Amino acid sequence: MVGNDCDCAADPHRSRRPAWLATVFGLRRVLVGPSLLYVATSLAIPFVRDYQALLTLHFVHGLLLGVFVPATIMIVLHNLPVRWWIVGLAAYSFRLTFTGNAGVSLVGFYVDHVGWQWLYWQDAVIALLMALLTWLGTPREGINRQLIEQADWGGMLLLGTGLALIYAGCDQGNRLDWFESGVVTGLIAGGAALVFAFFVNEAIVPKPWASPTVLMSRNVALLLLTLTTYMVTSLSNIILVPNFLTVVAGLRPEQAGGVLLLYTALPLVVTVSAAVWLLRRVDARIVALLGMASFAIAAWMGTRITHDWAPDDFTAMALVQSVGQGFTFTALLIFMLSNSNPAQATALVAYIQVLRLDVIEVAATAMATWLRVREQVHSHLIGLHVAAGDSEVAQALGRMTGRVAQHSAAAETTLARATTMLGSLVRREANVLSIIDGFQVAFWAAILGLLLIGLMRAAPPGPLTPAGAK
Repeated sequence: MVGNDCDCAADPHRSRRPAWLATVFGLRRVLVGPSLLYVATSLAIPFVRDYQALLTLHFVHGLLLGVFVPATIMIVLHNLPVRWWIVGLAAYSFRLTFTGNAGVSLVGFYVDHVGWQWLYWQDAVIALLMALLTWLGTPREGINRQLIEQADWGGMLLLGTGLALIYAGCDQGNRLDWFESGVVTGLIAGGAALVFAFFVNEAIVPKPWASPTVLMSRNVALLLLTLTTYMVTSLSNIILVPNFLTVVAGLRPEQAGGVLLLYTALPLVVTVSAAVWLLRRVDARIVALLGMASFAIAAWMGTRITHDWAPDDFTAMALVQSVGQGFTFTALLIFMLSNSNPAQATALVAYIQVLRLDVIEVAATAMATWLRVREQVHSHLIGLHVAAGDSEVAQALGRMTGRVAQHSAAAETTLARATTMLGSLVRREANVLSIIDGFQVAFWAAILGLLLIGLMRAAPPGPLTPAGAK
């Protein structure tokens, strides 16, 4: 990392400052022990039948994941040679984007062919390998007791608890009708109050854990906003395409996921590699612009869908989305770290995780709500043109009644079944129109992202900029 007031090449120890836990306890203690506990938890979950025990194990499972993922960026910057930083960060970006596009298909494969238990047991194998590699590849470090004494425990607790409450409120928002539910209102309001208290705490404590001053840089603030637009526009392939294929085309989730696996997830190997090649040679802003423009093109293509579209019709869109996924997040992550002050690395990683978890959850639930509301609106508007006695409606019902009569001898049920079929057609078209509305949101989010990238200034020279990356 390079800061505006620090030469990282001259001071590599400052430039590779790890996250708070790794700084205090060392990477071995932070990763090896929790990895082995994760192995035990993953092995045990499929055998548990008690509901409360299952909830407890899943809580521990998620808590341990919260340790691993934020440490990844800091492992790259702390342990890899400078010339490999871009590659390491690109691998981190690849993991995030690949799993989002391949998860549904992989789940279907395990359930249909291997056994659902391997959804957990695969984690045990990977976590064991992670523990071994961490043990072999990281140095022994002592405990930094001074940092423990100066720790901002209040800030960590306030932010973590506040974001967890907001996440839970958003997760249950659609199911409980948002602010019509006291539970959702309480979770979101309580979480927002705790996050506000966190910012107050960081402003008054002598040693803040994640000082908001890291957000005061022009480029960093613009980057956080751009990452938000990226998370909204990336919903075009994470939510909208699968939603169309399951709701409109009537495919099972694993069948719908095959399109994203073959034409978005697997091509990421090429697109992320291309992003690394470009980032070593051109400004990260150009790479981000190419990625965001790809998202805009893919979303525009999505606004042209009809109910006749089949999985193969999404191939071109999915390939364009793969370029967007491979270029955008990788470039924005590297450009953000290029603009950060090494002394504020812990704060920056904390805010990246806020975006990665809570903002994507807010964006996903907001999109789900948007689709639900727009489907209701379009159903109503289409229904206004499907009135009893209308000649075209009568003709449509006549054709459907004829088809139903071929398979049913009960004359009294044929009209009812034909009417139900007509209602299904109305719902189908309403769903198509609502998904088109979703693609329009993704398109304008990408356009806003392009404008924000255009407002960014060049990053200071350093190991993550083209001259220093060679």
